[in-house]
Amino acid sequence: MPDTKQEQGENRVIDLKAGAHVMMLDAGVYCVFHAPGQTPPGRSGLPGVRITRAPGVSPDVVEVSTFETDGWMGSMNGAALVRVHQGPSGVMVTTYQEIGSEQEGPRLQVMRLIDSRAEGGEATELPSGTPADKAAVGDVTAHVQRQGDVNCQLGDWVGTPGSQLWIEGFSVNATGPLKTDDVEYQAVLGRGWLSPWVEGGKFCGSRGMSLPILGLRVRLKGEKAEQWSLRVSASFTDGTRLGPVDGAEDALEAESLAPLEGFRLELIPVEGAAVEKASKKESSSRKASSSPVRKTDKRRTRRQ
Repeated sequence: MPDTKQEQGENRVIDLKAGAHVMMLDAGVYCVFHAPGQTPPGRSGLPGVRITRAPGVSPDVVEVSTFETDGWMGSMNGAALVRVHQGPSGVMVTTYQEIGSEQEGPRLQVMRLIDSRAEGGEATELPSGTPADKAAVGDVTAHVQRQGDVNCQLGDWVGTPGSQLWIEGFSVNATGPLKTDDVEYQAVLGRGWLSPWVEGGKFCGSRGMSLPILGLRVRLKGEKAEQWSLRVSASFTDGTRLGPVDGAEDALEAESLAPLEGFRLELIPVEGAAVEKASKKESSSRKASSSPVRKTDKRRTRRQ
């Protein structure tokens, strides 16, 4: 006879306490993240929360991006990125707890990162522990998981490859031949999903919301784009290394969409611009040296 107790143990059903809520959001990009100071989950992994589209909402209308493909955020340190193309549209927030548990349910915060007007390229200012509009010390500033803001020079690695600590946002505050208004950049938020272009000196991404960026794209503008090339290298938490490539090309992102953990920007003179400059200088030098000779020849001709 089969072991009835063993079968019951293998096939048992555990009841949970669940709560479902629908958030109606206007068009824009939002970050949903855990409020600080929450209790870690128990052995069962609960309490926890899942973020999904509301029933009947098309993927063309609302996109939800989380670390887990099923929208699971857990009970702490998780985050979801929600893009609403047409609003108001519904986003489902479902919380799960063990019956009889004394732990409180997950507490979430919702922050609008980009409003509906930003689809044309204007990003709203992101809240942070460090004001985003203050000039940072160093050419490049990045907000790194568990480290906060770090400042580096062009040519140095921003963040540490192999550290498994993701980057949540960055800004380029260049000095020397490259000024802040000569550069602009984007952050990869999801597959085929980039932030609007951000001008040099402004912060792109988030701070303190446990929301990593998944890659970046950086390019030069105006005359500097003709004289210099900005090469970008990147490292990701899954071990992927990309670059160096011209930053004006496609964004650097891992095939797995793993979080970005480090990147390096290198400013390289464009060979054509250098050759043209040298050629003009040489031509000018020849012209200056040949001019007195012609005058001397004319004088000798007159005397004869």
